[in-house]
Amino acid sequence: MSIKNAFYAQSGGVTAVINASAAGVIETARQHSNKIGNVYAGRNGIIGALTEDLIDTSIDSAEAIAALRHTPSGGFGSCRYKLKSIEQNRREYERLIEVFKAHNIGYFFYNGGGDSADTCLKVSQISDTLGYPIQAIHVPKTVDNDLPITDCCPGFGSVAKYIAVSTREASFDVASMAKTSTKVFVLEVMGRHAGWIAAAGGLASSKDCEIPIVILFPEIPFDKAKFLAKVGSYVEEYGYCSVVVSEGVKGDDGKFLSDQGLRDAFGHAQLGGVAPVVANIIKDGLGLKYHWGVADYLQRAARHVASKTDVEQAYAVGKAAVEYAIAGHNSVMPTIERVSNSPYSWKVGMAELANVANVEKMMPAEYISEDGFGISEACREYLLPLIEGEDYPPYKNGLPDYVRLKNVAVEKKLEGFEI
Repeated sequence: MSIKNAFYAQSGGVTAVINASAAGVIETARQHSNKIGNVYAGRNGIIGALTEDLIDTSIDSAEAIAALRHTPSGGFGSCRYKLKSIEQNRREYERLIEVFKAHNIGYFFYNGGGDSADTCLKVSQISDTLGYPIQAIHVPKTVDNDLPITDCCPGFGSVAKYIAVSTREASFDVASMAKTSTKVFVLEVMGRHAGWIAAAGGLASSKDCEIPIVILFPEIPFDKAKFLAKVGSYVEEYGYCSVVVSEGVKGDDGKFLSDQGLRDAFGHAQLGGVAPVVANIIKDGLGLKYHWGVADYLQRAARHVASKTDVEQAYAVGKAAVEYAIAGHNSVMPTIERVSNSPYSWKVGMAELANVANVEKMMPAEYISEDGFGISEACREYLLPLIEGEDYPPYKNGLPDYVRLKNVAVEKKLEGFEI
C-alpha cells in the first residue's frame, strides 16, 4: 500500500493562531513520514484544491514551519467558499477526486469554522458516494467561539484577550478625559450571532480594577430606553462609560442594527458599522460626547498579545488531526475538553462532524447578567483561563518577526477548472 499525501487548507476568517494549527499538522505529518508523504497546502483554501493550486510545504525548512506558530493570519491564504451538495454540483466533487488522484492525496485537513466543518463533512462523504478513499478531518478555528461540542475554539482565546486588554486600556483613556471631554467610548467587536467576543470585554473590569462597561450581545434584543438608562447611570456614577457592542446586535424587529443590505460570499448579511449607530443613539438620547472604534481585523490579527492557552490549543488540534487520520478516523474534529477550572486544565477530545457542521453555539443565558448588559461570574470563570498566559513572538528592529513561507506551487498535472 503506497504512502498517501495530505491536503491541508485554511478557510474563513483567519486568526492570530490558525498558523499554529498549520504548524501542528505539518510538523506531526513530518514525524510520521512512514504513514503520510508530503503535505500539500491549498492556496486560498478549498479553491486551491479545485484549481489544483497546491503548495509543496516540504520546500520550507523545519525552522520556517516552526515559525508559523508565532505568525498571525493564514500562511497559505484563506477563502470564503462553501461547497454545494453533491446533488447540486457533482462536478466539483469529481474535480476534487481528479486532483486528489493526480497527487496521491488520501488525507484532507480543513482548518476553519462552521461553514468549513460543513465543507469537510461533504468531502468526507466522497469515499462512500464516489468511491474514492479519503479521510477528512476538520481542524477547528473561529474567533466567534461558536462551534458546538468543543469547550472553546482555537482563535477565540486570543481575540478575547485583545478585546479585554483594549477595553481596559481605552477605558483608562476615556476616564482621564471625561471631566471636560469624552464621556463614552464605544468599541465594536466581531460576533454575528454569538456574543462570546463581546463578553470578553467584560473581563476588563475586575474587583481590583472596576470599570463601568455596558455590553450589547446579539442574544439580547436591543432596547434603546434601557440602554440609555444604563449608560446614563454609569456616567452619573463614574463620570464615564465604555460600551462593547457586537456587530450582530439586533433590534426588537430582528433586524441587525448595522445591516446595510450587503451580503458576503456565503449570503450572510455583511455587517460592520454598528458602533457609529450606537454612538449616535447616545448623542441623541443623552447629549454626551463620545468616541467610537471598530476592532475589525486588528482583533483577530493581534498575535503580539495572543493567549498562551490559545496558542497551545491551536497547535494541539492540528497535531491531533493528523494522529486521528493515521488511526483511521474520518469525518471527525478534534475538540478541546475542559478538565477543571481551578487549576485550569484541558485535553483534546473528538467529535463527529455530522454533529458539528451547521450548528452554532450561542452564549448560555446564565453567562449574561440579569440586566442583559454584562457577564455573570460563571461567564468570567469560563473566560478567564482562555486568555491566560503570554506567548510573545520574537521581535526584530522593534517589530514582530513573522515568517512568510516560500509557498512554492506543485507542478500541475490536469487541465484548468473554472469555479
